[in-house]
Order: sequence, then C-alpha cells, then structure tokens
Amino acid sequence: MCEILGLSSQSEYEANDYLKTFFSHSSKHPHGWGLGCISRNSALIEKESIAALKSNYLKERLSQPIKAKIILAHIRYATIGNVEYKNCHPFTGKDNTGRRWTLIHNGTIFDYPLLNPYIKRQMGDTDSERIFIYLMERLNDAQIQKGARLVFEERFELFDSIVCDMAKGNKLNLLFSDGKYLYAHTNCKGTLYYLTKNNMTMLSTVPLSEEVWQPLPFTRLTAFYNGKLLRTGTVHKHEYIESEESMRMLYRIFANL
Repeated sequence: MCEILGLSSQSEYEANDYLKTFFSHSSKHPHGWGLGCISRNSALIEKESIAALKSNYLKERLSQPIKAKIILAHIRYATIGNVEYKNCHPFTGKDNTGRRWTLIHNGTIFDYPLLNPYIKRQMGDTDSERIFIYLMERLNDAQIQKGARLVFEERFELFDSIVCDMAKGNKLNLLFSDGKYLYAHTNCKGTLYYLTKNNMTMLSTVPLSEEVWQPLPFTRLTAFYNGKLLRTGTVHKHEYIESEESMRMLYRIFANL
C-alpha cells in the first residue's frame, strides 16, 4: 500500500526530523512521494513519481527547515493507478466557497459505486483522487442546499456520514485538511498512529520515533485543531481485514491497468 503522515500544530512546527524518517521508508514504497505545507486557503504541494530516496529535489528540500501548522506527506506503493505524477498525492482543490482542501489516502476502494462517475472527471486514475472529488462534490451540494458555507460542525457531520458509508468493505486510511482542521480516519488496525506533545500532533502509518505513539481512534472519523484532538465521530465498526478475497480483487484490478 502506501504510508501517510499528517501534522497539526498550534504554531508553525519544523517537521524535518520526522519527515526524513518518514521518507526513508520509500525503499518499500517506491512509486512516488508528496509533501503539502498547508495554511488557510493555500497549499504548497510538491511531489514526484519517483522513490523519495532517489529524489535529489527532496534531499535538497529536506536540508532546509520545513515549517507549517498543517503538513501532509505521502509515499506511494501503487495499487490502483499507474506510476505517474498525476497519481501522486496529495490532491488539492477548492470548494465552491473558495476554501482549499488537500487529501492523502492509504488504502484501496474495492467496491463503492458512488465513486464511478468521477473516473472521467479526474486527472489521473487513482481511487484516492476519486475520493477527493467525491468529498468536494458532496460538500458543494450541501453548501448549495444551505445557501451558505457550512460551519465546522456541519462539515464534520457530513464527512462522518460519508466515511461511515465508504468504509464498508474498503480500506480507508485518510488524512485531509482545509488549512485549519486536520481530519483523520483508519479502519485497518495498526496502520495509523499519533503522537501529541507541546501543542502538536503528528500522525503516521508507523511510529517515526522512540516517543509514545498511540493508535488513532479506530473506525471513526477524528478531527484535530491546533495540535489537539477536537472531535471524534460515529463508531461504524467496518474494520478492514486483509483477506485472500481482497488480494484476488487487487490482482484483478492490476490486470486491468
């Protein structure tokens, strides 16, 4: 699969040490890397469709301080979608009120027909990009219906209902942000942890240091603000467990690429 990293902090946090450890795992996830430094309504996105350890650009980038209140990073092991720049995470775009959103995903959507209409609309061919487009369209529809921008509680309830539905039968490890809040979800045990210290929370597929990392609250959406866990959603109990059938489905997907 892939590995994902997220950061939420009260003030700009220099994340170089964690990022260096995270990107060092690209020997097992060689199909691309991505980094997003996110602030209100802007996101600096950098990515390449090569292994992070082979990127001279990333090596130079990590030699300088990387600071932000919200950071997303991704290393890719391709399951759905070719090894191309357009399939590298993060994915970013604005909703119909001008709020910018950015998303990374570790997982596979085996069966969720509501994503199928977005195959012709996406730039690449990953299920992750389809998730992003779908979330934005559902958000836009809700804001059109309301006639105004949704407030945080309304957005959380919307995303909570989507995640509860989409998680059925699918591996759905997500991190996404609007530059203020960092949303996170996992339904696969042992694949997303978090560390909180000094008004900062770091999330990662695997612990990145000898500090005390905890498993992220399981099978429910969570939201972090200024480095603290702000909200947890509905416990949907749709745990993803890798099985022979899911692997056979992956092989069929690979055969159709």
